[in-house]
Amino acid sequence: MSETVVLKIRRGGPGETPRTETHAVPFEPGQSVLDALRWVRVHTDPSLAIRYSCINANACKECMMQVDGKTVYACLARLEAREMRIEPLPNKALIRDLVTEIAPTDERLGSG
Repeated sequence: MSETVVLKIRRGGPGETPRTETHAVPFEPGQSVLDALRWVRVHTDPSLAIRYSCINANACKECMMQVDGKTVYACLARLEAREMRIEPLPNKALIRDLVTEIAPTDERLGSG
């Protein structure tokens, strides 16, 4: 039997009481946290909201979130064969699940 990673993912949107969902993900050395979140979307919960735009490795910076209380890029953070807590950025406006506002206020469409 292969190893698994247990992801405890904070879910919810603005004005909702946050909830934590647990997902077991197959573990392979070298996987990123983003790989695991994409696995969850494909195999267990397509409604999980995440943001990424991996056109060119290490170029987009859209997948920033907290893993075990540390701010990381999910595409660069390595998955570990243990329980991992995944949460949205605490200092940004929450859109839904792990997606937070990333553009500065003066750069958002429709502002100004």
